[in-house]
Amino acid sequence: MKVNAYAALEPKGKLEPYFYELGELGTEQVDIKVSYCGVCHSDLSMINNDWGMTEYPIVPGHEIVGEVVAAGEGVKNIKIGDKVGLGWFSASCMSCQECMSGSHHLCSQNEATIVGRHGGFSNYVRGHWSWAIPLPEAIDMSKAGPLLCGGITVFNPILLAGVRATDTVGVIGIGGLGHLALKFLKHWGCEVIAFSSKPDKKEQILNMGATRVIDSRSSEEIESIKGKLNFILNTTNVTLDWNSYLTTLTPKGKFHTVGAVLEPMAIPAFSLIGGEKSVGGSPLGSPAVTKTMLDFCVRHTIYPTVEEFPMEKINEAMKHLEEGKARFRIVLKAN
Repeated sequence: MKVNAYAALEPKGKLEPYFYELGELGTEQVDIKVSYCGVCHSDLSMINNDWGMTEYPIVPGHEIVGEVVAAGEGVKNIKIGDKVGLGWFSASCMSCQECMSGSHHLCSQNEATIVGRHGGFSNYVRGHWSWAIPLPEAIDMSKAGPLLCGGITVFNPILLAGVRATDTVGVIGIGGLGHLALKFLKHWGCEVIAFSSKPDKKEQILNMGATRVIDSRSSEEIESIKGKLNFILNTTNVTLDWNSYLTTLTPKGKFHTVGAVLEPMAIPAFSLIGGEKSVGGSPLGSPAVTKTMLDFCVRHTIYPTVEEFPMEKINEAMKHLEEGKARFRIVLKAN
């Protein structure tokens, strides 16, 4: 199958038309005709080779929703014509302890959709059937793509931390990830405190479910909620005064990061020991948890706040993202 795509040929390069052949379909693989693809900051990081693992040319795009147009003879639970989503992962080994226990996203041999292979800034993409997540019938396809990466990234920690409806929680950074975390936690039943350095976002943040917005640059405002939060989710990728956030946790409170902070995080031991607090992190989530999240979204009408661009204006979309202007996720509509 011939694929029409947009690829970067070098680090920090512009995306340009690129054509390639998918080759023979594997026994357990499916081909998906792309309807929409979200634009994630991880796409930008991969284009720029920020993580040192990019292979060029690279076709980014890992927040994909579309229709199955081909299926290998060993494919299970998916058939041609089904609407599915494909996120950061496109395959896992299906035999290791992690896969067999339902934690496919922790498989040491997992395959990332845009690492060493081509992703969804294209008209077709291929993946293993287990990671082609069936979409609920009532879902809005035009807004669903970012749920396959940004959404599951912030949904899984809510389950991992055992967040309760009675908890008071904090979200650091109200961007593409953080705004979805706000919406999830609001419908979870929590009181949600947002930490943001952008005062112009305050009204939007409150409308999305926050009960209070704390200026993340103000030590006085952070101090005002000392010992109040049961759970904090960090979605930023920059170094902050982590200890100041740890002081806002209750005893046995949990600090969880999904932001890819490149520098070592300075966590004072005594800030954890005295209150039996903990620090953790996670990648996305398993196929089963992703399906649960999608059902939760449809039940409560939870979608990312998106800006839509046609696929052919991909470089405009990437510039919009790089300049920090996205409010709050970008979605590309395929031709």
